Amino acid sequence: MRGKLLICILCLLGGIGLHAQSRAELEELRKKNLQEIEYVDRMLKSTATQKNENLNELRVIGKKLNLREKLINEYGEEISLLEYRISLNRLATEMLEQDLSNLKKVYASSIVGAYKATKGTPAVAFILSSTDFNQGYKRLKYIQQVARYRRKETETIETIYVQLQGTKERLERDRKNINDLKNKEVRQKQILSDEQNKKERLVTTLSKKEKQLKQELDEKRRIARQIENEIERLIEEERQKSAKTPMSSEMKVIGESFGENRGRLPWPVERGIITSHFGLQKHPVLKNVTEDNIGIELTSGGPTKARSVFKGEVVRVFAISGANMAVIVRHGKYLTVYQNLINVKVKAGDAVSLGQDLGDVYIDNVNGDKSVLKFMIYEEKKKLDPELWLLKK
Repeated sequence: MRGKLLICILCLLGGIGLHAQSRAELEELRKKNLQEIEYVDRMLKSTATQKNENLNELRVIGKKLNLREKLINEYGEEISLLEYRISLNRLATEMLEQDLSNLKKVYASSIVGAYKATKGTPAVAFILSSTDFNQGYKRLKYIQQVARYRRKETETIETIYVQLQGTKERLERDRKNINDLKNKEVRQKQILSDEQNKKERLVTTLSKKEKQLKQELDEKRRIARQIENEIERLIEEERQKSAKTPMSSEMKVIGESFGENRGRLPWPVERGIITSHFGLQKHPVLKNVTEDNIGIELTSGGPTKARSVFKGEVVRVFAISGANMAVIVRHGKYLTVYQNLINVKVKAGDAVSLGQDLGDVYIDNVNGDKSVLKFMIYEEKKKLDPELWLLKK
């Protein structure tokens, strides 16, 4: 019976250990989430005194809502893990208490049995009252066995008692943690509700500026077309050059390495949030309107530098009317594009290393000193989703 109990307890404690690990992972995720929310908060506070009613502000608020919802979900998952751990600890407590009770009964029974066997005679007298040497020896061995058994049972009872007390302490800690987490979850839900109301008010305000929003969308499409035209011209020029001078073996190796690092590329800015995603996206304000993004937008607070996400060669630096500068870097058959730059630090033909400064991202003083980098990745003419290539944050 005791062997089965020991196996059960080990299984329970193993399960608790695994869930403790999962909880540690959740705590780390929550910590990162809170840091990200704090960063977005600082960006929004920088515009709190200004009347910012634009799409980027709406997208920043939307990003904050997503982070807040994710945080609330993480609280819920952690509460569920703790509740599961409590159920395991409660079961372990019941099993330990039952076994402790049984051991005490067995121990008491063994003492009574030994007393009856010796007829209450002290150990020395019990041995000396033997009829011969063999009987005396047997009585000595019997007393020694009883002593060993009692020591073993005492140690077992003490061990189980310590385990029982530890399990009860864990139960109490987990109950307190659940109560604390539930209070935090309620608070986050209240904040989320306030933020959702703020977002709805901004959407209502922006929806009255339909003409302006359509103009901004047309401007975004114009910039995208210009970038794509530059990519096409670049590829055509290189195609003609390659007929005479093929791509170097070094550049081919760089391209292969770039492809192998899908999902592991560093971000092109030190700190920022994604406020516009790749591909066909529903317009955040205009009804029945979509925008087809050729890349992503990364919004940062204050001065921000654009950095190369991989080693390569600068093949284009060009200006876009009303949208500052763009830099295209080749990595074998792949191209990365960094747009909305000023103070560009590189020129066509320059070799660049991983993380090298390419220029400053333009700071929009009207939009609370936010910097928005437009970042794209191409495989020759094929547009790729940069989020699938960058490290997850």
